[in-house]
Amino acid sequence: MLNKIFIMGRLTRDPELRRTQTGTPVASFSLAVDRDFKDKSTGERTTDFIDVVAWRQTAEFVSRYFTKGRMAVVEGRLQIRDWTDKEGGKRRSAEVVADNVYFGDSKREGDGGGYASGFSQGGYSAPASSGYGSAGHEADQFAELTNDDGELPF
Repeated sequence: MLNKIFIMGRLTRDPELRRTQTGTPVASFSLAVDRDFKDKSTGERTTDFIDVVAWRQTAEFVSRYFTKGRMAVVEGRLQIRDWTDKEGGKRRSAEVVADNVYFGDSKREGDGGGYASGFSQGGYSAPASSGYGSAGHEADQFAELTNDDGELPF
C-alpha cells in the first residue's frame, strides 16, 4: 500500500510550535495550494487550504525558518483523524503529516541562512559551507572556463 503526498503552496499563517506532554515538538501550519485547472464559469483557479503537521526536528525547522506567505514544498502522507468537538459531535479531518519540508522559493532579502534545501527526519540536507549568507558570493564557487570552443559536448 502507498500513502505518499507532495504539495507546494504558501503558508497561510506562521507555523504554531507546541510540545506534547513528553516534550516532543509538533508544528501545525496550513498551505494555500492552487488547483491545476480553472473554473469553467469564472475562469479562475480554486485554492485549497491544506492542514499540515510536522513532528520533532522537522517541526523545529519549520517554525524557525518559515513564516506566513513563504512558499513551501511538503512531502509526507495523508492522515484522516476522528475527533469530538466541544458540543460532543463526531468530526473528521484530513491533514498531511510532513516527512520533509523544503523551501519552495528563493532566499528573501534579509533572511538568514539562505538554504536551498529542506529538512528531513534523517538530517539537514543543505551543504555545510555553501557560501550563502556569508561575505562571499555564490559566483565564487564556480571556475571560469578558459578553453570554451562554443561546441556542445553531445
